[in-house]
Amino acid sequence: MDSSEVESDILRRVRALLRELDGHHPSCQSDRGMLRWTLHKKIQQNPSTSCVLVRILVKELERAERGDLRHYIIPLLHTLMYTLIQAPCVPDELCARIYDFCKRLLTLPKPFCTIGLDYASRLQVERTAPGTLYQRMVISEHSLPSAPFPYQERIFIFADPELLPEAICNALLTDTEAARLSQSPGGCMSCVVAHALQAALGDSCDIHGLRARLQGLSPGDVERCFQQVVAAVEGAGGSERGQHTARLESIYRGLLGPEPAGNAPQEGLQGTPLPNPNISFHLWTEDEQLWKELVLFLRPLSQSCEPGCLGQDLEMQDILGDCECCGQSRFSVLSTDSGIERDLPAPEEPCAPCRSRLHRKGGIKKKLSPLDGVALLQAKPPGKPPRGSGTPPPQRLHTARLVLLGDDRILGRLAQAFHSLRKREARRVFLTARLDLQFYHIPVVPGQPSGTAVSEQAGPEELCEVAGYLGRADPWYESNINTLCHIIPKLATMPSSPSRALVTDLFLTDVIAYYARMGTQPVPFQVHSVKVLFQDPAQDPAEDVFLTELLTQVQDSPSHRELNTAKRKGTLDGPGIDLTVTYRKVVLSDRQKELALSLRSTGLLMKAIPAEEVQGLGCLSVTITEIIRTNNLAGRSFSAVANRLKTRNIKVRSPEQRPFMVRLDKDSRRTYRDVIGLEVSPCLEPSYCLQKTRAMKFSSDETEDVGLVKYLPKSLLLPINTFAGVIQ
Repeated sequence: MDSSEVESDILRRVRALLRELDGHHPSCQSDRGMLRWTLHKKIQQNPSTSCVLVRILVKELERAERGDLRHYIIPLLHTLMYTLIQAPCVPDELCARIYDFCKRLLTLPKPFCTIGLDYASRLQVERTAPGTLYQRMVISEHSLPSAPFPYQERIFIFADPELLPEAICNALLTDTEAARLSQSPGGCMSCVVAHALQAALGDSCDIHGLRARLQGLSPGDVERCFQQVVAAVEGAGGSERGQHTARLESIYRGLLGPEPAGNAPQEGLQGTPLPNPNISFHLWTEDEQLWKELVLFLRPLSQSCEPGCLGQDLEMQDILGDCECCGQSRFSVLSTDSGIERDLPAPEEPCAPCRSRLHRKGGIKKKLSPLDGVALLQAKPPGKPPRGSGTPPPQRLHTARLVLLGDDRILGRLAQAFHSLRKREARRVFLTARLDLQFYHIPVVPGQPSGTAVSEQAGPEELCEVAGYLGRADPWYESNINTLCHIIPKLATMPSSPSRALVTDLFLTDVIAYYARMGTQPVPFQVHSVKVLFQDPAQDPAEDVFLTELLTQVQDSPSHRELNTAKRKGTLDGPGIDLTVTYRKVVLSDRQKELALSLRSTGLLMKAIPAEEVQGLGCLSVTITEIIRTNNLAGRSFSAVANRLKTRNIKVRSPEQRPFMVRLDKDSRRTYRDVIGLEVSPCLEPSYCLQKTRAMKFSSDETEDVGLVKYLPKSLLLPINTFAGVIQ
């Protein structure tokens, strides 16, 4: 295939992508989402055509800018940057055109200006030192040792085994484990070295000879060469492009030896594949599992957890109090001695200078786990400031990308875990000071209901309302991620064969990696809190949170005694129970208008996700099924009428103490029975509540925020990343 045929083929594929964004692509619905993957795979198989694709994408971006086709811009820009990161070498004049286009995006509203600024800053670094973006991505995703760039990332996939069939969980576990084992630290280091040298030297780099040389080196020599390349690339910020090339050429000649110029084989640019990121798959079986995995990411089990090693984070001096080195040594509260007097130290025994003022006498030294250390950390009183308050806060060197696999029910469980984590962090900051937490959602609808947690609602649209909202807000999410809703179950149920392994290992892993790498724009969802009051006065009210919906239904038919009592009182007025509803009406002026109504109802439904429009997050759409009684000649008849209202705060009571049932986030496991009242309001950020409580001790005004409280976020928002956020 000559160059003109290659260019026309790539142009045809890019135009097909754009038609898919318009919804006019002629392919079957099941094939949607494959176009971007096949395009990138074609370029990876023939890296010399990457510059052709970059040039075509730049032209299409400029055409979309002239034609005011803004819904094309972000998908084309993501496709362009993903190609540029993996391209073996891109001419500087082409990078300059992309950089100028990204700068022009700064005049547009969000999210265009946000993404344009991000990519413009990345391109500026890439133009100074080609290969930097590839190098940083591989280093962070595989936690390679690198002092100039010490960042680490990991992708955590969480799936609820009670919500997804076992076949899907097993297939994803097998695929992610195979992808993880296929990558070794030495192999990733060799990829970084080969890509950086080829990006700097271009056609003069003998990539085949370089790969053969790197394979023949020992692991120690590969790491030494890797550290030299990283230092050269990361240290190129203040130097000229020629100096950067000269440094890498010196490393290249040190590997292959002096060769005459132009001796490299003329086969076109041969790219270095981008290794799959470090992905771990987890079955979410424990409530605290998410928090524990994040702690172990910061403090691996292989890391030493002796008291001296934990001293920095646990601040042992503050926990144990002050003591001078020349004073008496302190003994652990956990006694390890025999209790015999002769086992205690003599009074005249001098105290040697020590790193930790905690001493143990005899016994077996117990090695703390990371979770034990964090438990000690959480137990420290939050009111006492740390010593050396002038020291800057710890830098966030770790990024955890949590991918939630499933429908709205697992997102409701995520809202619970996120609220619990924020409450823990409000008491004692540990994770959020050191960890950048990113959330992602891949909708998956099981082919058949499984487990006890399946709700009575049918249809993927009702179970995937969050994914539907994200698809309406971001067309690129709709094309690449929402299509996995039905693809993943099909791939998981394919018979075991080499073809199945080829398809799943490539497609699923690549799409998840692409989403985690390029989906950086969050869409914040309001978490709502609910207080549940029970029929039994001895039972304490329950407090919970939900993300998508709250459903109430009349619990059971009244008992024989209740029927007799109702007949005597004349209150048996058909189906349903009497309810009093008090709520604050949402008006355009944002003024609070308190309303109350009494009615007979069979239940109500509160939805937090808009069904059609993209705007309106943070407001509850409440539908109350009211029972209307009609007297006519044939007797008494009843009809159901749906009352709809919008609110942020609502209270529901049963004045007759008749119980009803409450279910949260469509999950039957989160069902409360024997309920006679509930209160729903936007969930407040726990750190805001804590600081507000402290500020109220020194201020008489309870309504006005004073001090630090004014600068804290008031509502608890759960951010879920997409490629563009919400496009206005």
